[in-house]
Amino acid sequence: MTDYSPADLKAKHRAMWALGDYPTVATEVIPELGRRLVQVCRIGPGQRVLDIAAGSGNAAIPAAEAGAEVVASDLTPELFEAGRRLAATRGVNLQWHVADAEALPFADAEFDSVISCVGVMFAPFHQTAADELVRVTKRGGTIGLINWTPTGFIGQMFAAMKPFAPPPPTGAQPPPLWGDEAHVRSLLGDRVTDLELRRENAVIDRFADGIEFRDYFKTNYGPTVAVYKAIAAEPGRIAVLDRKLADLAVQHDLGNGRMEWEYLLVTARRR
Repeated sequence: MTDYSPADLKAKHRAMWALGDYPTVATEVIPELGRRLVQVCRIGPGQRVLDIAAGSGNAAIPAAEAGAEVVASDLTPELFEAGRRLAATRGVNLQWHVADAEALPFADAEFDSVISCVGVMFAPFHQTAADELVRVTKRGGTIGLINWTPTGFIGQMFAAMKPFAPPPPTGAQPPPLWGDEAHVRSLLGDRVTDLELRRENAVIDRFADGIEFRDYFKTNYGPTVAVYKAIAAEPGRIAVLDRKLADLAVQHDLGNGRMEWEYLLVTARRR
């Protein structure tokens, strides 16, 4: 564990997601996740929706297409340019706001629906982020999340990268914990009703083999790029991580490059 000032920690987090090309990952690899979240949350006209850690709008843009008034918020505004282009291509308008998931610049009970698609799970202090998420949701409003699970492919990828990554800040919790049912129940507590937790799979057929997956993620996915950057002067460790990531993808290959990446779909209503 490492101690950072709050400002330094946020700067590091923002810089990590600005590495690589996350908008490309969102649109090429997991485009269906945002649409799935919007569908299950029954987002539609007349709703005011906040997407926390929206990135380039994987869920925010489908929410706007469904007719909602949408605010896409993220700590990393470098991702917004691609989101604005995509929104314009799809003919929808939404607001883009720089916002820290652990200190949202919005009023209490401001939104009918608050969603996050593999986003808020990366805020390092889970309870703080959960408290903010609940705070800005109207009473009776919908909370909807998609989070990678610890046991699924992406959770295992983070476990494989952990020994090569810089130590996390003191008190930080690993992102895939947001994909654990008991952890989510603890975070939301008695402030929500109608809590539903469902494990589903994103079907991925983008990569021909493990090497293609590894090279794509070490080029485009901020957390993976950051880990390789941390060991850039250690060719031996780079070779080990290269092998681990490629092997992990091979282990999850269901045939013809098809993989299933497990996530936890969370829906609830603010009490």
